[in-house]
Amino acid sequence: MPKILVVDDETVLVKGIKFNLENEGYQVETGYDGQEAVDKARVGQFDLVILDLMMPKIDGLQACIKIREFSNVPIIMLTARGEDADKIIGFECGADDYITKPFNILELKARIRALLRRAGQTAQQQSGANRLERGAIAIDTAERAAWRNGQSVELTAKEFDLIELLMRNPGRVYSRENLLNLVWGYEYIGEFRTVDVHIRRLREKLEPDPANPEYILTKWGVGYYFSNG
Repeated sequence: MPKILVVDDETVLVKGIKFNLENEGYQVETGYDGQEAVDKARVGQFDLVILDLMMPKIDGLQACIKIREFSNVPIIMLTARGEDADKIIGFECGADDYITKPFNILELKARIRALLRRAGQTAQQQSGANRLERGAIAIDTAERAAWRNGQSVELTAKEFDLIELLMRNPGRVYSRENLLNLVWGYEYIGEFRTVDVHIRRLREKLEPDPANPEYILTKWGVGYYFSNG
């Protein structure tokens, strides 16, 4: 049974999310400020974390950064602000998804299911297909682990989904729209910069020289692809 941490300073909203998710069979713990989110995530072994952007003590962005220091748990950010810049900052800080208040609880449930499915679906793959190696980069799709030159690299859930898709299909060019549909699983209309942010973070983590990538390449005017050389 997946275990979810919900943290928001709006008490009524937290109770409503908790009630709805528990009715779906999830275990739910709650918190009401950013520091509490970090403290609980550190010890709680959660399968997914839902964070509000604006919270007391430390905000959701700071909490997300701190959680990313010790965990790759999928994180959904909640916010009353819908500006693209806020979303990009959230992804920069390690969030996997973003939903703007007010939202339909059915949409939140759908996004939770999508993230949990993607985080766990590779566990059922055959062991022979688990490991992918391309030059200095290697990933294990069952353990959802990544390495560069034999050194472990920490990836978020979406970063891993993205690099796995590219590595499984070297040489195939994907447009931003295709990547949004395939990796995020729903339409991010007009928010193609989401892909750019995740590609840049992958290059920073996996490329020997992010400014001159060898593996995660751009076909200008078309999209991104993994080198087949």
